Amino acid sequence: MHQKLISFNLKQRKAFSELPELRAGDVVKISRKIKEGAKERIQIFQGTIIALKGGQSASRTVTIRKVSDGIGVELILPLSSDQIQKIEFVKRTTARRSKLYFVRDKSAKVLSKKLKEVPVKESMKPKKKEEAPVVEAAKEETPIEEQKEA
Repeated sequence: MHQKLISFNLKQRKAFSELPELRAGDVVKISRKIKEGAKERIQIFQGTIIALKGGQSASRTVTIRKVSDGIGVELILPLSSDQIQKIEFVKRTTARRSKLYFVRDKSAKVLSKKLKEVPVKESMKPKKKEEAPVVEAAKEETPIEEQKEA
């Protein structure tokens, strides 16, 4: 039953393979659609991921925080939302916890010491989840009879 539930949730996720692999402490840019009256526009929100919830469920949520003009702003967005147009990975910082709620109480100066930027090589950057590459068929060996004749 448990495996059936997991497979169902994976099918329900919108564009599951398009999302980068995210962790707490990552700095990301989220482009989301905003409706203002009859108009629709895209707004970019850049901040640090402080929590990821709902690991295997179909309705995973991400909590993103940034400080704007000295005021902390947090967004809690479901990753399967139609509002989210694109998620871009900016940089990765060291985080020793999976939920970074302590960030709310700390100043920017203290956080710069706590969350240091990790140099991420191009090969280590989170990529879109892709299926495993197709392995080429192994070379067929020549039969023993043909080897004896040669």
